[in-house]
Amino acid sequence: MNRAVRGSDGRKWNLRTSIEWSDPLMVDEWEHDVSGGRSPGVVMSSVVLILVVAFLVWTPSEVLIPGWLVLALLLLVLFFPVRWLLRRPWSIIAETPGDTDEHPPERWVGVVRGTLTARQEGARVARNIEVYAEPDMNGPLQPVE
Repeated sequence: MNRAVRGSDGRKWNLRTSIEWSDPLMVDEWEHDVSGGRSPGVVMSSVVLILVVAFLVWTPSEVLIPGWLVLALLLLVLFFPVRWLLRRPWSIIAETPGDTDEHPPERWVGVVRGTLTARQEGARVARNIEVYAEPDMNGPLQPVE
């Protein structure tokens, strides 16, 4: 998302949010750095997929498999990939080129998790810029030099 926002002091800000496909290192999430990586998720997904295929292939032809069971198995297989996609980190960047010596260029950067959280935080940052002329210092965005 790209959005142009005018601050209360007259400066024009450019607010961008974009999905991150690789996990950025975050200080407050240090415990994820010592995890086993993606291997356990891939192994568990493979095991579930193999069990579902074996269940469907080895079922005798006389047995009628209800549609809701196939749908439930499909939802079970797709749960973690969809959750992974919806919980990807999003970068939020608010920057202004500055216009005078009184208002130098600024750049604020932050990371949030989740699509809905990114949309909400983007709207909150835009509102803070409109009202207070800069993003909230207590939010996820921090000034970068």
